[in-house]
Formats: sequence, C-alpha cells, structure tokens
Amino acid sequence: MKLKITLTKSTAGRNKNQIRNIEALGLKKIGSSVIHNDIPSVRGMIFKVKHMVTVEEINE
Repeated sequence: MKLKITLTKSTAGRNKNQIRNIEALGLKKIGSSVIHNDIPSVRGMIFKVKHMVTVEEINE
C-alpha cells in the first residue's frame, strides 16, 4: 500500500522540526503531493505534521 500526502497549510511560523519533516517528506509548496510507501517511519513523520497535510491511501 502507498500513501499520497498533500501539503494543505503553510510552514510559515511553524516549529523547526515540523518544517524539517515536511521537507523530508518531499513537500515544497501548498498543494504539492508526494507518494510514499506505507512504512512506520513515514507514518511517524505524518503524525508530527498531521494538522498541515492530508493523506490518502492508494492500493496498488
């Protein structure tokens, strides 16, 4: 299974760790999306910034 992660809110004024998580996920601008494998490390990064992203599960 894969996850489609989309940045929905700005990183302006956010904690440094949250900004680093967004960058580590590969997100740059609001509305940008990336697809990652559903693994615990990615789930952990998403959990830290769940208020700034939307996540869709993709079955492949």
